[in-house]
Amino acid sequence: MAYKLHPVNAKKDIPAKYKGTPIGDLLEYHNLDRSFETYAQAKLLIGMCMDNRKHLHMPDNFAFIIRSGGANLRYSEFKVSFAIAIGGVRHIAVIAHTNCGMVNIAAREKEFVKGLVEGAGWTKARAEEHFMNLALVHEIENEIEFVYSETQRLRKRYPKVVVAPLYYKIQDNRLYCIESK
Repeated sequence: MAYKLHPVNAKKDIPAKYKGTPIGDLLEYHNLDRSFETYAQAKLLIGMCMDNRKHLHMPDNFAFIIRSGGANLRYSEFKVSFAIAIGGVRHIAVIAHTNCGMVNIAAREKEFVKGLVEGAGWTKARAEEHFMNLALVHEIENEIEFVYSETQRLRKRYPKVVVAPLYYKIQDNRLYCIESK
């Protein structure tokens, strides 16, 4: 499937399905420097990569945030359910980003093993086994395709929740909506 990145440079650029929702609010806060409102409780759940190069511009208490490699929420599903059931959120933004380290992780096996041996004190055999057991579970082939498919999975799992696939370009520190062509 082909995808298009939809820029949000003005309020009119926010897709109609997100206008007036916490997803639209996030796009306004982050991309359009909207003045912050005060929130007593979260309105949105954000699933995004653990990458340290991303920082979202939004008010305190506005969103729950789950960070995991590649914005993969499969292994955080109880936390997603908690945010919906107990936190009351009805909107989720799943955010991919440029140059994600979870893409083609298999090519980084030697670096990964060496890092655990030197940085964590693991044996080479233990580090190799760890990589072999878990790398394929966490690898994503393409950031945009993965986040779009993760969005589809979450929509099926939580049919009353609005789930938006977004893309964070590290180069310009902006959020883009992902649309299928």
